[in-house]
Amino acid sequence: MRASEPLSLVASELSGLDTRFEALLAEIGSELFDAPLEQMDAAITNALARLTAFLGIERSIVRLVDASEGSLIVAHSLAAPGARAVPPGSSGAARSWLQRWIRGEPLPPVSSAGSDLVRGNASDFDSGSKVAAVFPIVVGGQTLGSVAFGTAQTDRPWSATTVERLKLISHVFASAVLRISCERRLQASLAHAKALGERLHAENEYLREPNFPAGAFGEIVGESQILRKVLFEAEQVATTDATVLLLGQTGTGKELIAKAIHARSHRRDRTLVKVNCAALPPTLIESELFGHEKGAFTGATARKIGRFELADQGTLFLDEVGELPRSLQAKLLRVLQEGEFERLGSSATHKVDVRVIAASNRDLGRASHEGTFRSDLYYRLGVFPIHVPPLVARKEDIPLLVWHVLGQLGVTLGRKIDRVPPEVMERLVKYHWPGNIRELRNVLERAVILSPGSTLLLDEAGDPRATPVAAVSSGALRTLADVERDHIRRALDDCAWRVRGPGNAAQVLGLNASTLYSRMKKLGIRRPGERRKRAALSPGD
Repeated sequence: MRASEPLSLVASELSGLDTRFEALLAEIGSELFDAPLEQMDAAITNALARLTAFLGIERSIVRLVDASEGSLIVAHSLAAPGARAVPPGSSGAARSWLQRWIRGEPLPPVSSAGSDLVRGNASDFDSGSKVAAVFPIVVGGQTLGSVAFGTAQTDRPWSATTVERLKLISHVFASAVLRISCERRLQASLAHAKALGERLHAENEYLREPNFPAGAFGEIVGESQILRKVLFEAEQVATTDATVLLLGQTGTGKELIAKAIHARSHRRDRTLVKVNCAALPPTLIESELFGHEKGAFTGATARKIGRFELADQGTLFLDEVGELPRSLQAKLLRVLQEGEFERLGSSATHKVDVRVIAASNRDLGRASHEGTFRSDLYYRLGVFPIHVPPLVARKEDIPLLVWHVLGQLGVTLGRKIDRVPPEVMERLVKYHWPGNIRELRNVLERAVILSPGSTLLLDEAGDPRATPVAAVSSGALRTLADVERDHIRRALDDCAWRVRGPGNAAQVLGLNASTLYSRMKKLGIRRPGERRKRAALSPGD
């Protein structure tokens, strides 16, 4: 104050300064209240700039508490021209009263002089500060951070009025920080809910697909020593997250082993997702595995979640993995090693926690040596290989499998078989079954359909391509047409070749008369007398 100036003039200037300060605080409060979330960071930085200029200080900083580290992280920082800036994201250990804030202990009152919160402890504000005024950002008794104002080169007093005004602005910053925190949590929750909804929708769609055929065994059937070894290995690896590679011929039940491993793992409450790598064209399998964004390619009208995302926290069964195009093998290897991938049409990286069980009927070791399958992927998949034996290697299980399948077919076909003649079972056991369990099931299904009673007949009703009971004396296999022709002829003989009328062959066979006539014509079935008559009338005789 100049000596020549009257006290009333000085008081008037101070009053005007307080009025402008109050107006500034009101504007800042309004701007922070009205700013949308995406502009909130810029609004806070702008507020710090205006306060720094108005107070004639050099630095203003908003720090937020990181309770896990016991430190304060710089969220917003403003430095006057010529002053050293404090970069956002930097952190410092919370000391003395800052630690008490974080612990939630009562805070001492802020005063204009002599308080640790106001002056004399500028090192708690920032190294290199000469004096600082620091105010906690507290909401509902919880300390969220601090807002601080300071100088680095000059000492300055903080009047009681200024301190009270700054205490008010600290409450405004507290509301802004809380709003940011709440809205970001809300957005994260909405994003999580949206992602969860998409996943549930995709999972629901997946479960509607016929991924596991209705005819698959409900359980693994057999008591042979070689099967017990496989089940023991599956039991041992099931409780881990190790990648499993199931090797064996087609139709041996590799899918059932995969289901058994998943059912005994800690992931059993999540979905077992299956992908048949051989059933998808190369142009679609990448999208099927990793998903795609809308517009990623022609026909991609909406975003799609891939099978890896669908199997997150669960198990993914990659059937016939040896058929995976080499161009995708590197991407699969990355998911196995890092748990990361990108959807088609997106550069955003997604992380998943998926246990992979792969299966192949190919010799992947040989394929890796020949260069048709990546050796590093083969070694990564083959952490725990299990060799599933062919049916010919466990013939003692065939009778159990026969009765198990017949029980299922009795339900699905409505035809109960309660007797299998010993000679029929013997032939089933002796056959080498190149198609394994799947072939056995197909043979039995056809046999059940063609067996007229509750006894399984295979001599003339078995699968001509697969079962030895349909073989002629020379050991050659008969065609399905031959078997069907003999079956119809036997029915016709039993009915005196009556196709219509009481006790006719069509009724015995469960066919319409017109259908039976059509089958007879197609198979070349004629009544014996009719054949001789036609031969007698042949002009070539």
